[in-house]
Amino acid sequence: MADAAELARTLVASLLAGGVREVVLAPGSRSAPLALVLWAADRDGRLRLHVRVDERGAGFLALGLAKASGRPVPVVTTSGTAVANLHPAVLEAWHSHVPLVVVSADRPAALRWTGANQTTHQEGLFATHVRASATVTAAGGVPYEVGRLLAAATGVRSRLPGPVHLDVELADPLVPTAGEPDQDLPAVALTTFASAPPADPLVLEPGVRTVVVAGDAPPALGRAWAERAAAASVPLLAEASSNARSGPAALSTYRLLLTGLAAEVERVVVVGHPTLTRPVSRLLARTDVELVVTTPYADWPDPGRAATRVVDDVVLAAPGEAEHAWFRGWRAAEDELRGRVDALLEGWPGLTGPEVARTVLEAQRPTDVLLVGSSNPVRDLDLAPVGDRPPAVYANRGLAGIDGLVSTAVGVAWGTGSPVTALLGDLTLLHDASGLVVGPLEPRPDVRFVVVNDDGGSIFTTLEQGASDHARSFERVFGTPQGVRVEGLAHAAGLAYAQVDDVAGLRAALRRPPSGLELVEVRLDRTRRRALDEALRELAG
Repeated sequence: MADAAELARTLVASLLAGGVREVVLAPGSRSAPLALVLWAADRDGRLRLHVRVDERGAGFLALGLAKASGRPVPVVTTSGTAVANLHPAVLEAWHSHVPLVVVSADRPAALRWTGANQTTHQEGLFATHVRASATVTAAGGVPYEVGRLLAAATGVRSRLPGPVHLDVELADPLVPTAGEPDQDLPAVALTTFASAPPADPLVLEPGVRTVVVAGDAPPALGRAWAERAAAASVPLLAEASSNARSGPAALSTYRLLLTGLAAEVERVVVVGHPTLTRPVSRLLARTDVELVVTTPYADWPDPGRAATRVVDDVVLAAPGEAEHAWFRGWRAAEDELRGRVDALLEGWPGLTGPEVARTVLEAQRPTDVLLVGSSNPVRDLDLAPVGDRPPAVYANRGLAGIDGLVSTAVGVAWGTGSPVTALLGDLTLLHDASGLVVGPLEPRPDVRFVVVNDDGGSIFTTLEQGASDHARSFERVFGTPQGVRVEGLAHAAGLAYAQVDDVAGLRAALRRPPSGLELVEVRLDRTRRRALDEALRELAG
């Protein structure tokens, strides 16, 4: 085995040469050589180091950093179960094309099958859920493998970005004998890769009744499509995290409008990763509709297996009278239904999730950043009116899990360099409560967590298991009330805390930008959530 300190220095130098500027570290013994070199690189201003004690949260912190910055972000762990705790973040990164780089310290291979402490089979641990993997045991092969893995993570050649895994076998001694690691990093050169140019866009012919469905997408892509759809007079069915919910083409009540208008659609253009609503899923599964999927990646979303064409990009036809008339019909239906939705929510007894989401959205400036959690918060935000200049919106929609979203929000704050407001449910908060803990030696971003606390999984009340036939079992196995004092969590982690009970109080709490880590708790009663969902669907006729 090679000298561990030399291997660590070469690895960090290679990451820096590959453009890495943020690294997340979860401490451990076997990863000590890497930790010491990373500490020195952070001290010297060559990268920014984030230290977390929980590997699962560390993985999602790196995910948020990479998602928001578009650059590969390593998360470094020690050996054993520490590496396995990264699997949820790896899965989300795989499904959402995020360049997450797992760097796992490992015991020498000779110790496997011996019962040695914290020794398992880390090679291939993530199986098919990484784009590439490698194991290094000596400094000599590190620059090549780091260059190859960073190319795979960014998809520069494959057009399939995503997570990668570098397993680093480190032998004793793990720490230098002469104190801190002050030796200079070695000079390394990585292979450079040129990306293939995209294909020419597909020019769509006019005269076909077309809608654009925009799923989860980066801000630049979503905003560009909002402008395109408006210029072409094409109805835009944009999900809450599509970043396309702006301008005259975006329809805030699209999931309700599809009840009556879907039958008239002849062509659908898909942008991003739509996952949010059943009406859209049904539309995308129809075989009597021309389905054009646009994607910059080598793979594409087509859960209904109905795609007609998959292309890099499309050009919408210049609108004629037929297109203008088609759009006016959708616009008139949206304006009428929007008024009825607003009236229903305004008259509904007590504060509701859609009202909270709307208030949070309206409080954001165009330069702000909003992260929205899975389950009800993202669906409530999806009912909010369309704004002229909404904030950038992020969500973990690769697998739409509720895990790791506190840490993801912190990572997005660092990755964007902007304050973040995170709209989360109470179970989502509890799932990643350790993400609230940012030690006094760590940099703290500006993140405000708005936690909609209805004491349980209210999304299940809107699904089949929430029907009265399952009332006896519902609370125990779906509702899962926890009764946790959120204020106590906030105080334990050193967060500023406020509780609000109405829209006026929430507006007051959101009036100033986030400063440090804050938590605003909004308590709701979920006993009428199913009735509200049914009333909203009935508005569509």
